[in-house]
Amino acid sequence: MESAEKLSVTVTPAMARMIREKVEDGSFGSASEVIRAALRAFQREEDEHAERMASIRARVKASIEDPRPSVPLEEVDARLRELVAQRTRAAGGSSTDDSSEPA
Repeated sequence: MESAEKLSVTVTPAMARMIREKVEDGSFGSASEVIRAALRAFQREEDEHAERMASIRARVKASIEDPRPSVPLEEVDARLRELVAQRTRAAGGSSTDDSSEPA
């Protein structure tokens, strides 16, 4: 284990109560163990967030660099309406295409 550095930390009364309860119920051997566990969980959360953001950035970059031509909004709308109509017909329903509704 790494050498330890002692720090003084101020927490809310509710947090202090929770720390004491975790030690008293035997979940942890000391308040320091509770804090270390919380910091490890925080670090995992931060690492996962960084991974998600890197993934999102990579997808955005790939999208921006995609050589395929853009599809006009009107064409996307028409394709989606046709897809919905096909699925509605396949499900045995009736397609009600109200072109006056905003997209």
